[in-house]
Amino acid sequence: MNTTAIHTVDLTGIGSVEVTVADYGSGQPFLLLHGGAGPQSVTGFAEQFAAAHDVRVLVPTHPGFGGTPRPEALNSIGGLAALYNALLSQFGLQDVTVIGNSIGGWITAEIALLKSPRVSGIVLIDAVGIEVPGHPVADFFSLTMDQVFQLSFHNPGPFRIDPATLPPAAQAIAAGNRAAISVYAGTAMADPTLVDRLGSLEIPTLVLWGSSDRIVDADYGRAYAAAIPMARFQLLPDTGHSPQLETPDQVIHAIWDSADTDFSAFAH
Repeated sequence: MNTTAIHTVDLTGIGSVEVTVADYGSGQPFLLLHGGAGPQSVTGFAEQFAAAHDVRVLVPTHPGFGGTPRPEALNSIGGLAALYNALLSQFGLQDVTVIGNSIGGWITAEIALLKSPRVSGIVLIDAVGIEVPGHPVADFFSLTMDQVFQLSFHNPGPFRIDPATLPPAAQAIAAGNRAAISVYAGTAMADPTLVDRLGSLEIPTLVLWGSSDRIVDADYGRAYAAAIPMARFQLLPDTGHSPQLETPDQVIHAIWDSADTDFSAFAH
């Protein structure tokens, strides 16, 4: 069963935050966090994952994305991590695997660092957030949308959109998404303190990376995995910055194969 509902979460120092959450399937819980491309970049994957396995996939829309409201005080990746940590408590969920793509991966890392007993594993998909000398995150805000598509996909053709052809409402949402990225992640898309803090994690971690990602290259991904003591790195062929969108089967297989082997916390 697929449903979408607005949930109100009370956060210390911020107040009440409304979060739109799409809920797919039933079974082992997964929290799936989108990147700057917005919730539509993960919803198809969520539906496919829930249909393929006995899993429940929760997909929140980060406040400010998709035309949703964002309280002014909710203005950091850490704030989003606190929000979703509180949401898991509100749902009463246990043994949750958190999956995040791009800035969603950065939020996932910060959720893991909160060390909630509700979270049993994380999957980082082409995540941003750390600083890696010689491997900077592409300067998203200086790129045209066509350049973003070129850097983001192994085969950009099926995904390329000309923003000028979108109806005004869709253009307004796209502009709102872009503004939300800059508020939460800043122009550098990184926190210089994160890579050292990741060394304290003791949680099963799968780091998945598209071999054709030119927003953040594979060596950046390897550095992310190296920073987390229990992480395993896996390169995904012929896919880019959003493998869950471009090659969802690969991502589902990678997660489930890990569940069957050394990532036993992911499956029950």
